[in-house]
Amino acid sequence: MTDDTGAPALLADIDEFLRNNNPETTDRIEFLRARFDAGLAWVQYPEGCGGRDLDADLQSVVDAAFAAAGAPDNAPHRNVIGLGMAAPTILRFAAEEDKKRWLRPLWTGEEIWCQLFSEPGAGSDLATAATKAVRDGDDWIVSGQKVWTSLAHDASWALLIARTDPTLPKHRGLSYFVCDMKSEGIDVRPLRQLTGEAEFNEVFLDNVRVPDVNRFGDLGEGWKVTQSTLMNERVAIGAGLSPREGGAIGFLTRAWRETNHNHNPALRDRVLQLWIGAEAARLTTARLRQQMAAGLPGPEGSGAKLTYAELAQEISSAEVDLAG
Repeated sequence: MTDDTGAPALLADIDEFLRNNNPETTDRIEFLRARFDAGLAWVQYPEGCGGRDLDADLQSVVDAAFAAAGAPDNAPHRNVIGLGMAAPTILRFAAEEDKKRWLRPLWTGEEIWCQLFSEPGAGSDLATAATKAVRDGDDWIVSGQKVWTSLAHDASWALLIARTDPTLPKHRGLSYFVCDMKSEGIDVRPLRQLTGEAEFNEVFLDNVRVPDVNRFGDLGEGWKVTQSTLMNERVAIGAGLSPREGGAIGFLTRAWRETNHNHNPALRDRVLQLWIGAEAARLTTARLRQQMAAGLPGPEGSGAKLTYAELAQEISSAEVDLAG
């Protein structure tokens, strides 16, 4: 690609791809697999891992071109943990053959991922996790309980931290694994919320066998890998790549336009201030996504997550007021 930005040549490649893979006649999963294999999934990822080693800024060009063509997306809302947390962790810590094994079905949505981190006695102080893993030849036997696990009922794979050496201080005795959620000994139980929904689960692990080859990082250095995943989680939540007026602010602005509140200057000013806040947050956190794509998620993600949470509360409150 000789162009300074790479966008024209990239668009030409997408046009050729669409000619060979008509989104109207190609099976959805086959289309997504082909897009991954063409390096048009995550363009900033390495070749062979769904990307082309390009600048992360070009991802928006790719997504817009496929959306304009009416192509199916990979339903990112169904696999937020996989796309936002598992994928960058896999890219950084997995063996080369495992990157290819896990990333393709993760991106296409054929395999959902969850995160077996929090425990009843180890939530905000995650390093005190007590789920234990005992070595048995080339495997580890894992027993314990996890809680607040989103998507566990749909997941094929899980990111798992377990204590492999109880004699070491809490941050040093942990190791990090990828666990097959179809393994014998895993019991997923939904946690029913006040609304009647069950968005979270508790997961019981009873002598679950996990191969040592599914370990990320050195033995006892699971906290280091965990920190990388958590940094990516904060960026994924706080720096979601959404279009202008996407997400919660989009619902609020649509509600404003569909109701007759123009006579209320105070409410109009409130909606406008929230719109400005949401747009400022969106533009600011776009930079964080570049850091995440480069494998360098920073502490700024914590601030972005806090901003996202506060905005979501304020926007929801305003929408309730609009509804009367």
